[in-house]
Amino acid sequence: MRILLIEDDNLIGDGIKTGLEKSGFQVDWFDNGTDGEEALFQAPYAAVILDLGLPEVDGLTILKHWRDNNKTEPVLILTARGDVDSRILGLNKGADDYLAKPFSLKEVIARLNALIRRQSGYAAAELAFKDIRFNPATKQVSKDGVGVELAPREVALLELLLLNKNRVLSKAVIEEKLYSWDDDVQSNAVEVHVHHLRKKLGKDVVKTINKIGYVMEE
Repeated sequence: MRILLIEDDNLIGDGIKTGLEKSGFQVDWFDNGTDGEEALFQAPYAAVILDLGLPEVDGLTILKHWRDNNKTEPVLILTARGDVDSRILGLNKGADDYLAKPFSLKEVIARLNALIRRQSGYAAAELAFKDIRFNPATKQVSKDGVGVELAPREVALLELLLLNKNRVLSKAVIEEKLYSWDDDVQSNAVEVHVHHLRKKLGKDVVKTINKIGYVMEE
């Protein structure tokens, strides 16, 4: 899943980006409000991590602008402003969740996974499709109760398709959602990942809709 991170503290930003990427996320990190605000209009993100005390444009101003322009991506606020009034203000401005600094990276990841699940209409902690089970927190995959080893990008594609069951995703959309701007994407990368998923989870797990894209269809 592709995450937008807006954090001006280099130490904190680098720690979050590194930790999220080790957990299978793709992260675009901006250290100022102006560029971070615009980024949400330029690429599809599964969720946003937003600091409030940013240079150029304050986080709450950014959040209000997004919501006023119908941007519905879930937003997790991370900030030093941890008092009750600040939390209430952030939530009332359109934030979906709030964590005060200092924070645990494990909790950030857990809250991101929960936000992404809810955004896609999932209440359960586990994603399922026929005999396939996927745990977003642990990234573990099983088929008929037996664990299946997938490469990190295969896991990301599986999660994306599970979160969009019965919805056809074009190759371009998949690339935008799985890769950050820093990634060098091969022209046949999506086709290769789909091939590997079919080989490991069953040839019918992902359907190809000619000239349109791919879908996990029940």
